[in-house]
Amino acid sequence: MEITETRQGAVTVLKPAGPLCLGDADQFRSMIEEVMPRCLGRVVVDVSAVAFVDSRGLDALVSATEELQAGGRALRLSGAGETLREAMDLTNTAERFEFFEDVNAAVRSFLA
Repeated sequence: MEITETRQGAVTVLKPAGPLCLGDADQFRSMIEEVMPRCLGRVVVDVSAVAFVDSRGLDALVSATEELQAGGRALRLSGAGETLREAMDLTNTAERFEFFEDVNAAVRSFLA
């Protein structure tokens, strides 16, 4: 899985590409753990290139948002497709996230 990291002002944007499952979920979790100490508490995960997610991938996303929230920081999701949203609805994890259509909208949400 390729995960790109960019910055838009004070917001860190991560974009995983590929299925978020098994070993890829572990790679994503490691990347989040690496980013958290140096981000300014504002993280957007652009999931527009994530075609599939399994329980391990959902757990990685939930763990990341919980850890950030515990420290008074926030994670936003952008570009969530129907498959990801359905998986989150079925597992009752969707309410833990704020969803945005695109990265720019998610980044702007931190300014409000």
